[in-house]
Amino acid sequence: MGAADVIPGVSGGTIAFITGIYEELIDSIKSVVAPESLKYLKSFSLLSYLKAINADFLLAVIGGIAISFLSLAKLMQYLLTNHPIFIWSFFFGLILASVWFVAKIIEKWNVSTYLFFITGIILGFAITTITPTETPNDLWFIFICGVVAICAMILPGISGSFILLLMGKYIYMMSALSSFNFPIILVFLLGAAVGILAFSNFLSWLLHHFHAATIAVLAGFMLGSLNKVWPWKVATQTFIDAQGIIRPLIEKNVLPSTYLIENKAEPYLLGAIGFAILGAIIIILFERFFSKPVTKEVDLREKLGL
Repeated sequence: MGAADVIPGVSGGTIAFITGIYEELIDSIKSVVAPESLKYLKSFSLLSYLKAINADFLLAVIGGIAISFLSLAKLMQYLLTNHPIFIWSFFFGLILASVWFVAKIIEKWNVSTYLFFITGIILGFAITTITPTETPNDLWFIFICGVVAICAMILPGISGSFILLLMGKYIYMMSALSSFNFPIILVFLLGAAVGILAFSNFLSWLLHHFHAATIAVLAGFMLGSLNKVWPWKVATQTFIDAQGIIRPLIEKNVLPSTYLIENKAEPYLLGAIGFAILGAIIIILFERFFSKPVTKEVDLREKLGL
């Protein structure tokens, strides 16, 4: 999840869906401030509270994300800079295959389910076509950016970093992180904490009350977001990051032949297809050997005996 969230356009929520931990993750986050859990804190029963919020699971996920950010962020940025076609192709195949396996969670498809699926596709595609805009640097807006970005992070399809790009704060936050601007970072993290606790409650409610419709929208969202991870892109506007590297700010998708003409380089078509197939194969292996079965009857509180 951490490696995916480093890349503007790939969501950690997608990875959570692929590995079958998505619903448990949402329910666990929701339980942090749930009355059923907080009652243990009121009675100073810390161990019971940690059990109620599924703390071992949350710590494992958070630890994995943190380690990934520290160890893979620079590698992923290097690969995106030097081998973008292969990296985007890999994630394209990975997400495309994921849509199929996520959609399989829905036991029965009907007209309304297909409508929700199509709605998700339209929403996912529409968000990827929005042009980044100039926004204020005031602390109140940084707080809002934290709220919105963290919600995107746990949604399959669109990453929090891409939402920051749309809100005009991706460069600003990367600069704040590199310069250790603690006031900005802390306000952003505060917004992220508020956002993930509030949104996880809403998303958990949707998953438990409108399971098929919610899964259909999320699967459609993933499919629509493929517009963002199309391998062959041409930058129409760039920016210089904190390391002085020129990176694309706004891009348009092109065919491999057009990419070849505009970049005067090999389109690496066969290699790109190979990496897309590799991404799909990894999803198949995950689904067969590592993923957990996800059903609408799963309730974390019942699982924990609460």
